[in-house]
Amino acid sequence: MPITPVQGERAQRCDFCDGHSLAGIATAPNTAFNWNTFLQRSEINRNADNLHVFLLICGLRQVKDPLYLVDAFSEWHQEEPNVYMVIVGPEVDPVFTREVKAKVKRTSGVRLIGEMAQEDLHAVVKNCSAVVNSSVSEGMSAAILEAMDLEVPVLARNIPGNAAVVKHEVTGLLFSDPQEFVQLAKRLISDPALEKEIVANSREYVRMSHSWQVERDTYQNLIRRLKGSIQD
Repeated sequence: MPITPVQGERAQRCDFCDGHSLAGIATAPNTAFNWNTFLQRSEINRNADNLHVFLLICGLRQVKDPLYLVDAFSEWHQEEPNVYMVIVGPEVDPVFTREVKAKVKRTSGVRLIGEMAQEDLHAVVKNCSAVVNSSVSEGMSAAILEAMDLEVPVLARNIPGNAAVVKHEVTGLLFSDPQEFVQLAKRLISDPALEKEIVANSREYVRMSHSWQVERDTYQNLIRRLKGSIQD
């Protein structure tokens, strides 16, 4: 079974595990998913030239800070109507969810979608221009690792948890404020060589450090070392 967002937030590193996570990443996009139907449901202009959708995956709670980029992104959308941000995730905090819904409703270029089946969400990720993380605090983001596994670029807020996974301009792009996010997003969609390099590097990173095969080997190594410690 693929890792869930909750499991991703709780994933921890272990001193016995040679720096590898004890949470393997496996993705399985729904091959029957209809991207055009999703765009229509999201009220996104499917006919926009050179459409770019940026996907923010998070439960609606304050630590995920889903409104952090909304104003800056909306300004960009008004300049370039072909760019959209879609926020996808469960309504975790009811009070905060009402705040998010109210803000998004009056903001152009930003859409809010409820929780999706994981296979459908992976299909959406495959079709978007980048996955975004704007959290105030983060453990090990499953959404980031899954995007990497699906060969989709990541734009993440420069906080310790994200910076431990995303190496700037190598496995993704890190931003420190909304304005820098927009600058980097513009750069990403206008520089195919950069996108290609980031995708290749991040996919290799996940394969080497976060795959199910690595998880299996890590657990086996952990068990051997624990047995050795007990015998000593």
